[in-house]
Amino acid sequence: MELNPNHHPLPEGYTHTPDGGLSAAEAQKRKEQGLSGKVTADPGKSIWQILAGNLFTLFNLLNFFLAACLIAVGSYRNLLFMGVVISNTLIGTVQEIRAKRAIDRMELMNAPQVHILRDGQETECRMEDTVQGDLNILRAGDQITADGLVRSGSGTVCESMLTGESDDIGKQQGDWLMSGSYVTSGKLVCEMINVGDASYAAGLSHAAKKISRPKSALMTDLNKLVRFISMILVPLGLLLLFKQLYIQQVDVPTAVTAGVASMLGMIPEGLILLTSMALAVGVIRLSRRNTLVQELYGIETLARADVLCLDKTGTITTGKMQLERVHPLHGTEEEVRQKLRRFMAGFDGHSGTLDAIRQGVGTDETAQVLSTKPFSSKTKSSAVLFADGTELTLGAAEFLFPEGVPADIRKAIDDGAGEGLRVLALVETVQDKRTPVGLVFLRDELRSGAGETMDYFRKQGVAVKIISGDDARTVSVIAGQVGVEGWQNAVDASTLKDEAALAEAAVRYTVFGRVTPEQKRALVEAMKKAGHSVAMTGDGVNDIPALKAADCSIAMAGGSDAARHAAQITLLDADFTVMPEIVGEGRRVVGNITRAASLFLVKTLYSFALSVLTLLLPLQYPFQPIQLTLISALTIGAPSFILAMEPNRERIKGRFLQNILLRAVPGAAAVTVCAVGAMMLTYYGFAYAECSTAAAIAAGIVGLVMLGTVCTPFNALRTAVLVAMSIGFIGALVLFGHVFYIHFWQLPSAIWMPMAGVLVLALAVMLLATKAMKAIICRMEQKKTA
Repeated sequence: MELNPNHHPLPEGYTHTPDGGLSAAEAQKRKEQGLSGKVTADPGKSIWQILAGNLFTLFNLLNFFLAACLIAVGSYRNLLFMGVVISNTLIGTVQEIRAKRAIDRMELMNAPQVHILRDGQETECRMEDTVQGDLNILRAGDQITADGLVRSGSGTVCESMLTGESDDIGKQQGDWLMSGSYVTSGKLVCEMINVGDASYAAGLSHAAKKISRPKSALMTDLNKLVRFISMILVPLGLLLLFKQLYIQQVDVPTAVTAGVASMLGMIPEGLILLTSMALAVGVIRLSRRNTLVQELYGIETLARADVLCLDKTGTITTGKMQLERVHPLHGTEEEVRQKLRRFMAGFDGHSGTLDAIRQGVGTDETAQVLSTKPFSSKTKSSAVLFADGTELTLGAAEFLFPEGVPADIRKAIDDGAGEGLRVLALVETVQDKRTPVGLVFLRDELRSGAGETMDYFRKQGVAVKIISGDDARTVSVIAGQVGVEGWQNAVDASTLKDEAALAEAAVRYTVFGRVTPEQKRALVEAMKKAGHSVAMTGDGVNDIPALKAADCSIAMAGGSDAARHAAQITLLDADFTVMPEIVGEGRRVVGNITRAASLFLVKTLYSFALSVLTLLLPLQYPFQPIQLTLISALTIGAPSFILAMEPNRERIKGRFLQNILLRAVPGAAAVTVCAVGAMMLTYYGFAYAECSTAAAIAAGIVGLVMLGTVCTPFNALRTAVLVAMSIGFIGALVLFGHVFYIHFWQLPSAIWMPMAGVLVLALAVMLLATKAMKAIICRMEQKKTA
C-alpha cells in the first residue's frame, strides 16, 4: 500500500514510520535533534516588563513631571501625592504578576493532550513531547496539532479556522491534514510530518498580526475618558499658570503650585489601576475554582449577559447515560440487543451514548466490520457496514425516516420523550431494503446542583435557553426537572426552515431540540439582534460556531480541544455549578468598578470645571495639591479599593460611561459651586488662605456625601467605610490641618454662615443635577430605541 498516494511534499530524506509507531528511543533521538512538536510561543510579559508597564504610564510620567515642578519651587509638602502614585504602581504590579502566574498555571492544566502510538501502544502526551513521525490518533473533537498524512481510518475535518470554509471535508488514507483544523467525526491515524514551528498553523501565527479581540465596553469607555483627559489636561494647566503669572501677577511658587493642583486634580490616578487590579483579582479568584479566563474581559461580558444558552449535555446533565430499555420493532428484544452488540463492533471510541449501550448490551467481537460512518450532528446518526452487506444505522428517528415516522414508532418515541428519555432508532438495511429493528431508550444523569444553578439565574434575571441536538420533548422534560423557567416552551428546530422562523423562535421559545450547529449559531445571533447580551456554553465541535458568535463563550473541560480554544472561559473541572460564582465575580468586578469610577470622575470633573472658571473669572485656583491628596485619599482612593473587592450580584445594565457620568456630574457640580462660592468670599474681606481652607472643607464634605450615595444601599462594610472615612477627614482637619494647609482653627467665625449657605446651595445643585442627568440619559436611550 502506498503511504503517500497523492504525493504531498515531504521533508528531504524523510522516511515513513512503521504501523506500530516510533519507539521511545527513536522519539527521544528526534526530540534531541529539534524535531519536537514544541511551538515557540509568546511567553507574555516578564516581571520587569510588567513593572515597567505599570511605572511608565502616561499619567505616572505626568505625575513625575508635576513632582519635579514642585521640587523646583521648594513646595516639598505638596509632594505627598507621590506616595499614592508609588503605592498604586506597586499594588498594580503585584496583582498583575499574581494574575499572570494564575493564568500560566491554568493554561498548563488546559494544555491539549495528544494521543500517539509509541512502541505499538496508544499513549497520551503533551504536544511538545510529540516528534516528527509520530502516529497521532485523532477522534471527533481533537485538534490537529501537526501537518501530516492520514495513514488509516476515515472521518471529516473542519478547516474553517484556516480557510474560512465552514463545510466539513472528508478525509481518508493518503489525504493531507493541516494543523489548526479539527476532527468533526470519525477516527484517523495521522503521521505527523511538519511539527512544531514547521507546521502550517504555527507559520500563520508567526506571520500574522495578533488577532484583534472584541474590546470590552468598560475598557472602550475608559480609554475614551483617558484620551479626553490627556488632550485637555496639560494645555489647561499651562493656560492657568500663564494667567496667574502674567495677568494676576502671582509669585512663581504660588502660581506653579496652583497649576500643579489643577492638573493633579484632573488626573484619575487610581482609576486604571483599580480596573486592572479588580480584573486581575477576579482572574486569581476564579483560578482557585479551576476556571481558566483565557480572555480577561470575558469576565465582564459574562457579567453583562442577560441570556445564557446551554447545551443539555454536560450542563444540566453530567453527560453520562444509562441504557433504560430496548423496545423491539421487528423480532424479539434479544434479537434487537444482538444487533446492537453487532453495531457496537464498529466503534471503539467513547461518548455518553456509546458507553451506555456498550455497558448495557456489550460488543460482538466476532462481527466483521467493513466500514463505519461516525456520528454526524447534521444527520443525527451513525452507521456500520458489515462484510455480509448488512448496514446498521442508529440515530434520531426523524432523520432516519425522512418520509415520516410511522405512527406506532412515533407513539413509542413520544412516550419515552415524556419520561425525559433520549430515544434512538436502530434501522437495518439489506440490499436497499430498510427495516426498523428497535428503539433504544437512554436516560441522562442529572447534574447535582443544576436545580440550584437554574434558580440562581432565574433570580438574577438571566433567561436560560436550552439548545440541544436531542428530541425537544426529552430536553423539555429534563429542563423542567431542574427548574428551567419556561421549560414548557419547546420547539423542534428541524421545523424552522428559514432565518425569519429562527429569529422568531429565538425570542418565543426556551427549549430547542434537533438543533444543527448552524442553527445554534443563528439562534445566538438572533438573540443578539434582539438586543440581548448572550453567553454560550459548549463542549463539542458542533458548539464552536455558536461559541464564536456569542458575546461570552464558556467551554467545559473534558470536551473537545477545539471548543476549549474557541472559548473565553474554560471550566477545567467541567462543573457547571460554579457558573453562579463566575457570574458573581464578573458582576463584582464591573459593578464595583462602575461605582468606584464615579468617585474618581467627580474629582476630574470639578478640577476641570474649576480650571476653566479660574481662567475666565478673576479668581485664584482654590486648592493646594496636598489638599487634593487628602480629599482624594479619603473620599475616593481608599474607599474605592475597599468597595471594589466586595461582592456585587446586580446585573450590569447600560453603558459604563453613562453610568459613571450619571453619578459623577452631580457631585462635581456641587464641589464646583462650593469652591467658587468660597473663593468669591475673598471679595468680602476674607484672606485667600481662609477661603482655600473653606473650599477644601466643603469639597471634603461633598465628597463624603457622594461616597454615601455610592454606598447605598448600605451594608455593614459600606457603613464601616463611610464612618471610617468621615472620622479620618475630621481627624485630619482637627489634628493635622496645618500639614495639609487647612487652617481649621484659624477660620474666623464670620465665614461659617456664608459657607453653610454655599453648602446648602451645593447640595440643591447636586439633587437638580441628578434629576437632569437621569432625564438626559433616559432621552438618549429612547432615541436609541426609536
